[in-house]
This record gives sequence, structure tokens and C-alpha cells, in this order.
Amino acid sequence: MPVARFSVVITSYNQREFIKEAVDSAISLRHKPAEIIVVDDGSRDGSQNILRQYGDAIRLVCLETNQGHGPAANCGASLATGDYLVFHDGDDVFLPWTLEVFERIIQAKKPKLILGDIWWFKGMLPALQPEDAPHEVRILEYQDYLRKDRPFSRILCKAIDRQAFQDVQGWPTNYQALDDMDFMLRLCTCGRTILILEPLTIFYRRHAVNILKNKCVPLYIRAVCKLIGNERSGKYPGGERRSFERQAFIGVLVVLMAKWAAKTGLYGAALKLLARGWPMALAAVTSRLGMRLRRRQAPETLEMPMGWSSSGQRP
Repeated sequence: MPVARFSVVITSYNQREFIKEAVDSAISLRHKPAEIIVVDDGSRDGSQNILRQYGDAIRLVCLETNQGHGPAANCGASLATGDYLVFHDGDDVFLPWTLEVFERIIQAKKPKLILGDIWWFKGMLPALQPEDAPHEVRILEYQDYLRKDRPFSRILCKAIDRQAFQDVQGWPTNYQALDDMDFMLRLCTCGRTILILEPLTIFYRRHAVNILKNKCVPLYIRAVCKLIGNERSGKYPGGERRSFERQAFIGVLVVLMAKWAAKTGLYGAALKLLARGWPMALAAVTSRLGMRLRRRQAPETLEMPMGWSSSGQRP
């Protein structure tokens, strides 16, 4: 039987329309997790009534008031017992083979951090066919996340070594946006990192709430400025030796948010952000140019174990 080494932590706030698909996808994973912890972050839309129907199939925590993603995720992680933590949003859906792919990577590489790519969709959940099940995994292996030699921004699906998570003191709790970027910056030197090129590992749902809207521009710009301030005050790991790589990471966000602000007519906000973060924007451009000029590492292929039936159980 597969080792139950993963703790799945699902956080949800007012996602009554989507939470059932999210939880069902965790329960139906071909490689069974040690536990599924669902933290409802003070929902007022009836989500908790849906979640209570799962009984012992999940460990449910209902917060009395909305705390935000970081505190909710940390609450779930504090209850976890698995070697690896897999965080999941209440409006996304696992692909059936996600943990099976993670397990294959762990057996081969024993990484601190695994990052997977996402399958975007809008509306109805895409239907999977038997031939969609992966027979191999294509990966890139790096000493740590900052060592990657190509852009890879899809960091929504990840498995994190529990000790590495504890070492960075969990998710940040003082962000209204881009808390995942701060989280990655604190994990960026935690150790061996695997980027999964194939297969995709999560269905990422696009809907009215999570699509960036113009009114959110100031919120995101403030978050980027906070990242810039944290970098300048030395709050991220790696020291001076890794500062260029961290600045390039933040610089990508500076450029993206400045473009977004200008596109929505907030030219003053765009200029202020560029004035504050231009060294990091320059680092990002320089880093991307270097990635194009250097020879990239070739992907490695891991064969999936033989003997899996279409249901994911060994015969």
C-alpha cells in the first residue's frame, strides 16, 4: 500500500459553490493522504453546513471570524501529522494523480519543496479520460528555488516538507494579497526543490472573485511595496550572497503590477512603484536575459510505478 505521508490542508472562505468539489477531489486522490484538514475561515454563506456532512472523512475546523488565508492555513498546518504539507484552496480541484506524482518524486529525490503546474479552467470542471493518467513525470531539480534557470511562476500547487514549513514559521499573517509570494521568498533557500513540468497537478478555477480586478490595484501595489521593504531590511533568507536572485523574484512583481496600474489609468501609482522598486525590476530583466543566454538544465523523466489500475489502487 502507498505510504500515507501527506497532510492536505484546505482553506475556504465563503466558497459554498466550490468547496464540495475541492473536498471531494481530496478524498478521491489515488494516493490517499494521511489526513484531510479543512479550515473554514468564518464563512457566512452556508459552507460550514456542507462541510459538516463529511463527518469523519475530514478534520473540520470552523473559525468564528474571518482571519485571512495565512492564519487559516497555519491553523490547519498546526494539526497536521504528515511529513509533507499540501495546501489547497477551497475553489480549486486536485487532479486524481497529484499525490501519486508527489510520492514518486519524494521516493527518488527527497526534496524539501515540490511545485506543480496548473490546469486553468472556467465554468464546468473538465472531464478526464483514462488516457489522461500520467505514465511518467518530467521534472527539474534545483539546489533551491532561487537556483531555477527558467521562469516558473505557477506555485499554487505545492508540497512542503513539514520541518521546512516550521523553520520559516508558516504562512505570513499580515498580507491582504500576495502572501504566497512572501511565503515563497522565505522558503526560497530551504533546500532541494523540484519543479514539475508534466503532468499538471491541479485544476485552477477562474471565477469572478479570484480574477484580478482594477479596484484591487492599490492592494497589490501595497503588497509589492511590503515585499520590497522586507528585502531591504534583510527579512528573507540567503543573505547578501543571494540578494540578486531575491530581488529578481520581486522585480517580476514590480514590473507586472506597474503595467497593471498603468493599464487601469493609475499612472501615478505605476511610477511610484517603479521609482521604489526599479533596482529590483532591473534585476528581474537582467535575470530573465541571463536565463535566455545560458544553457538550460535538461528535464529529467521519472517513470510512474507499474501496476496501478485506472482507479489508482494496486491490483
